Amino acid sequence: MRWPRFFVTGTDTGVGKTQASRALLSLLADAGLSPQGFKPYESGCASLSAPADALSLREAARSDLPLDIVCPHRFRAPLAPGIAARRLGREPDWNVTLAAWERLRHGSVVVEGAGGLFVALDSSHDVIDLISTLGLPVLLVARAGLGTLNHTALSLEALAARNIPVAAVLLSRSTSSRDPSERDNPAFIAERHRVQVLGPVPYLVDPRRRHAAFRKALAPLVQNALATGRSNRARGR
Repeated sequence: MRWPRFFVTGTDTGVGKTQASRALLSLLADAGLSPQGFKPYESGCASLSAPADALSLREAARSDLPLDIVCPHRFRAPLAPGIAARRLGREPDWNVTLAAWERLRHGSVVVEGAGGLFVALDSSHDVIDLISTLGLPVLLVARAGLGTLNHTALSLEALAARNIPVAAVLLSRSTSSRDPSERDNPAFIAERHRVQVLGPVPYLVDPRRRHAAFRKALAPLVQNALATGRSNRARGR
């Protein structure tokens, strides 16, 4: 690919996908790439006219893209998008998602999923189906502590079964509590699954310090993507 593009998904909900997406977008914007954020499905919206995650991505990208392109499907209920839509007697239109993607796919972009890989987006598609359709490398965000070996392994195996490339695993601490497994998990995941592991991002209450910590952890991934993009453009790929 000529431009850095990532699909940010997680091993679970609440692991830091939006914070990771914001960090990636801000780093790409700093590099002068005019990236775009894409949050095609957002649930738990306090206001359908102001979906918090999508607006956060747009702000990090320093973009003025219309919100209907950034986030075409929005739901109030804090449920999987497909379940939230079913409660309303609706079916999210897959073609609307793909039409929005067509507006974004030719430049640098960060797509954020909803929850984990098998969260329902509609009656026929899960998040992993969207990743496969868009053809983007994955940043898998996972918890730093106990339980992450199992959750990360299951997610990586599911992605491998679809031949979906994984750019990196990012470990993040989502609570102030510590556990002894955090010391061993990064190296074990890297060795067992032959994948780049970044972090862990520390738990920080201050949003600006938390954002800076995500940026620091993800800077090597962006730098590598920029170098690869420059090489591909030089070769005319």
